[in-house]
This record gives sequence, C-alpha cells and structure tokens, in this order.
Amino acid sequence: MNGLQALLRAFIVGGAFCVIAQILIDKTKLTPARILVGYVVAGVALSAIGVYQPLVEFAGAGATTPLTGFGHLIAKGTVEAIESQGAIGVLTGPLRSASGGIAAALVFGFLACLFFRGKPKG
Repeated sequence: MNGLQALLRAFIVGGAFCVIAQILIDKTKLTPARILVGYVVAGVALSAIGVYQPLVEFAGAGATTPLTGFGHLIAKGTVEAIESQGAIGVLTGPLRSASGGIAAALVFGFLACLFFRGKPKG
C-alpha cells in the first residue's frame, strides 16, 4: 500500500502544478513560455524559503519532475557549491547539479531526430 500512496501523492502534486499552469493559460494573457519561466523561478524562490524540500520529500517525482523541480535543483546545487567552493559556486553549482538531466535531454532529443522525421505544420 505504501507504493500506491507514493504514486497517489506524486499524481496529486504534479497534477496540481498542471492545473495551476492551465488556469494561468486560460485566465491570463501570459504566454506559455512566461509561465514556464515563472515555474522555474517559483521553484528557486520556494527552495530559498525552505518550502520546496518538504514538498519533494512528500510527493517525490510529483514535485521534482515539473519545472519547479528544475528551479529547486538549481537552487540546491548553487547552495551546495557555495558552501564547498565559495563564491565561484554561484557559477558552477547550477551547471553541475543539472548537467545530468540536460545531457539526457540532449541525447534523447538527438536520438529522436535520428529515428523520426519531423513534418512542417500546415
């Protein structure tokens, strides 16, 4: 039952992020790009005040998969790098903490381009 509870928590929290984004798209004139950037910034801000880590512990992938999770990852990596390297950690921390995910996205995107043919719209 514990695994089912973890899936349910991840689904509810991740779904709540999606619902919030959809409401912002429907009810405001914000572009999707601005909403995505807002989610990354919100993840950084929530990490800075200490709210996001408990959410990650509660919801797991439901909190780490959305773009708010990317912002949290960047903030967490920056703090760790500053503690270990000093001021230079401001530059190296975010890159080091997010490099695995970014590399995976590039590799899988490249593989998708090799095996599938894109078609122009219209």
